[in-house]
Amino acid sequence: MNFHKALMELSHSPEFINSERKQKLAALTALCATLLKVERVSIWQFPEQRTHIESEWLYTPDGAAAKASTLYKSDNPDYFSALESERVLSVPDAQNDLRTRGFTPDYLRPMNITSMLDAPVFDGARLSGVVCLESITYRKWTLPEISFVIAIADTISLMNTHEAWLDSKQALEYATRYDSMTGLLNIKSLRDRIGYLVDKLERQGRGSLALIWVDVDRLKSINDGLGAQVGDNVIDEIGQRLKQITVPGKDLLARIGGDEYALIIRNQTQPDKLEQTASRIRQVISRPIRLNGHSITVGASLGICHLPADCNTTEDLLRGAEAAMYNAKHKGRNQACFFDSSIQISARSRFELENELRTAIQEQKLDVFYQPITHATRSTVESVEALVRWRHAERGLLSPIEFLDVARGGGLMYALGECVLRRVCEHWQWARQHQIALPEVSVNLAPEQVLIAELPGLIRTICAEYDVPVNTLHFEVTEDAIQGDITAISDILGELVADGAQLSIDDFGTGYSSLSRLKGLPFSRIKIDRSFIGNIPDDEEDCAIILSILALAKGLGLSVVAEGVETEAHEKWLCEQGCDYLQGYLYSRPLPFDQLLDHFFVRA
Repeated sequence: MNFHKALMELSHSPEFINSERKQKLAALTALCATLLKVERVSIWQFPEQRTHIESEWLYTPDGAAAKASTLYKSDNPDYFSALESERVLSVPDAQNDLRTRGFTPDYLRPMNITSMLDAPVFDGARLSGVVCLESITYRKWTLPEISFVIAIADTISLMNTHEAWLDSKQALEYATRYDSMTGLLNIKSLRDRIGYLVDKLERQGRGSLALIWVDVDRLKSINDGLGAQVGDNVIDEIGQRLKQITVPGKDLLARIGGDEYALIIRNQTQPDKLEQTASRIRQVISRPIRLNGHSITVGASLGICHLPADCNTTEDLLRGAEAAMYNAKHKGRNQACFFDSSIQISARSRFELENELRTAIQEQKLDVFYQPITHATRSTVESVEALVRWRHAERGLLSPIEFLDVARGGGLMYALGECVLRRVCEHWQWARQHQIALPEVSVNLAPEQVLIAELPGLIRTICAEYDVPVNTLHFEVTEDAIQGDITAISDILGELVADGAQLSIDDFGTGYSSLSRLKGLPFSRIKIDRSFIGNIPDDEEDCAIILSILALAKGLGLSVVAEGVETEAHEKWLCEQGCDYLQGYLYSRPLPFDQLLDHFFVRA
């Protein structure tokens, strides 16, 4: 029977085409052994390192069987060299041939193998293995036999190429439709599913959908305090909990980015049922998560949008659920909000405000006001704090509380900080040119700035551009900003101090600072948050907190600024307790630059 005809009949048969790889290898090696009358036919693969070759399949007269065996290049260099250079190895006297005699003592002689024939298997253009025939009788391999074995090897090469294509197709499909961290479907899959269900509802003229948008609250604090890996583990754990949760009408769950998930509910969309579902979701998420010796508890803000009651399209359903989620966060987090038209207006307004803020930052149109910080005993201006303001064309003068959350949500904080620093340097340069001696200027650094390694270099560049000495600046950092990688933070802040700047911890007492972190970072000053000042000296708890902060600062060799000083009673008590500096409306509100000069400094 013609060798190649037999191979064609086998490889084109439906049974062969539809079988698994092992069954195909078994059929090919059996065909080869039967037609060429050899005792052993094996398939070998090169791993990626190519330091050895591993057996994938072995056919023997006793029947085909998978067998794990490994041959190392270091033990058989002549054989491996011949495979790379000659590719087809026709070896009648294998026990004495230079290319194969290294196998004689431990393999060829004990197995009584006399002749070998090896043909190369490829994966694309790369040599990926061999088909090996072994005969116990002397064989001088004929050209038709060699051609047939090469055809067998080529068939396996085609299998490799097809399998690689299938693997890449599956990998692309997975990457396109699934989230790599949690294994959940991604936002593309979510959109496709909603689109399908919306079309189905329109065709049938009945049914309903609800989309529940889930955002984990305060995950940033976990990332900053315990590290990004712990944060990722929390995201994965919550994803698995949501995957396992059983709620009425649950259709599809997706992770849609960061710490956000979305759940489609079909038909079971009555408000009371959705409230019960939302409550169940929050309950499952709020169970403690135990990781690396920590017990972590998080909440979630949920937004719920209904189709067709609230909207009619996939994108409107997504936007509506997201807007409702942001409304839940705005109301205090860890709750669920249903979508309504006022939320839509608010979301659109927020989007427009973000775009306008981005433009204002790019065009350097933000302004800076200054509030003096006075010496507690001498009542002289010791320094001034720079506070950003935005003169909006339609909304008027906006304070930070009205737009910093928008900036943070839009990823604009680093650029905003750069804009503020440039304006401060412009003012300082103008004052020097007019022979006005400004005191030290305090500039706030957001958490989004402090972890950027390029920050010290950016500050040096801007200061050099305006010829402002870095030692005229005093940077204020909130407690939350120092909860990340302590080594990276220490390096960045240490570089600022080395350049001449000083550092304060702002809003002290409201964050998560530990004594060990304070000791390890180059701060020279603590600013007590205004929330502890308003009720002194009458509130015993606030007084006790302030006294402990003052004692802590003294022990660490730090000076203290009290923010929010508004009355003489505040001033008197703080001075009696040894507070170093005071800041608040008792002395001055934040002032535009020209008013600051008129009130506190002499113009030339």
